Amino acid sequence: MDILVIGGGGREHAIVRKLKESPRAGKLYCAPGNGGIARDAECVPISAMDIPAVVAFAKEKKVGLVFVAPDDPLAAGMVDALEKEGIPAFGPRANAAVIEASKVFSKDLMKRYHIPTAQYEVFSNPEEAAAYIEKNNRYPIVVKADGLALGKGVLICQNLEEARAALKEIMEDRVFGASGSRVVVEEFLTGPEVSVLAFTDGHTIKPMVSSKDHKRALDNDQGLNTGGMGTVSPNPYYTEEMAEQCMKTIFLPTIEAMKKEGRPFKGCLYFGLMLTPDGPKVIEYNARFGDPETQVVLPRLKTDLLDIVMAVVEERLEDQPIQWSQEACACVVMASGGYPGHYEKGLPIEGLEENGQVEGAVVYHAGTVCKDGKFLTNGGRVLGVTALGDTLEEALGKAYQAVEKIHWQGVHYRKDIGRTK
Repeated sequence: MDILVIGGGGREHAIVRKLKESPRAGKLYCAPGNGGIARDAECVPISAMDIPAVVAFAKEKKVGLVFVAPDDPLAAGMVDALEKEGIPAFGPRANAAVIEASKVFSKDLMKRYHIPTAQYEVFSNPEEAAAYIEKNNRYPIVVKADGLALGKGVLICQNLEEARAALKEIMEDRVFGASGSRVVVEEFLTGPEVSVLAFTDGHTIKPMVSSKDHKRALDNDQGLNTGGMGTVSPNPYYTEEMAEQCMKTIFLPTIEAMKKEGRPFKGCLYFGLMLTPDGPKVIEYNARFGDPETQVVLPRLKTDLLDIVMAVVEERLEDQPIQWSQEACACVVMASGGYPGHYEKGLPIEGLEENGQVEGAVVYHAGTVCKDGKFLTNGGRVLGVTALGDTLEEALGKAYQAVEKIHWQGVHYRKDIGRTK
């Protein structure tokens, strides 16, 4: 079966690598892909948001599956367009992808169906939002842009001044574009964070192994929010008892809620959870595989990913067994200096070998381009250096060993991935 993967980051490289392992996988295409993905799939110069071009290419090449990985094309209805042409696609339709595309929708859904989450209010006027925050007078407080914002539309404010600045940035300066026309203002939850990705065909839900994402740019959770600076799996705080509780109070109720709303969710549903003193609560949903969570979850998958994906597409997930390795996995993101702010592109990367730098380590390319056989930086997050180990310590040791062998001007990475306080 020939397969087209949509996207061009580290997540897509991990997906391509895993699909490549399947004996059923034929030719692999990736649109647009990147320098590293080009070693594992044929990269096609089509933008991830160019729905007509993706549909035309899939028809021309007679691909048996299109795997839509990023949030924007899902929200824009790429799966709907492919299905209309009879092309099997992995990912939710637009009316279900709204669970990520609108924070207001997801918060209202949780309120309606009694799914535990932070208390919140929705505002379309910055002055009204500021008045509510001032009256509430509880800090820190969280201000979220309603729409998609590359994982960066969430601002944690320590006082009224910061909250006003956040509202101005989102609603008046429109740094996230139309995504900032409304905001969710919600209480700040405390406790360990957990990411759980789950396969679902709209009826059955099968959670994957847990992971822990490190969002802040600098060590000790300092600095700006990023798309993710590293991950580990399993999450050390997520016990079997906690998993059972989440299944009962969050995972199953969410799938049922979406079904009742006439928006059955098929694909990968990501649960961003906070293990609060009052029990697990949902911070956010994503309508797709997380990045860089995918880079530590898929290496632990023992079952053929293509078999699972087709079981989801064909709505027979209930009968599809899924097995996971007991090993731990760690991913350290190597980023451009200045990320998530301004950074340079086109810097030569030294020390990048074919199979990772250390036995047992693999390098997923997130923002690279290959020119004249040489890899150059081409994004904020450049590489995800990943390793498996019998223990988390071993996996982290291997990943950092490999990181130390790679270099470019201004390279930046966190030194404390996987460290628990």
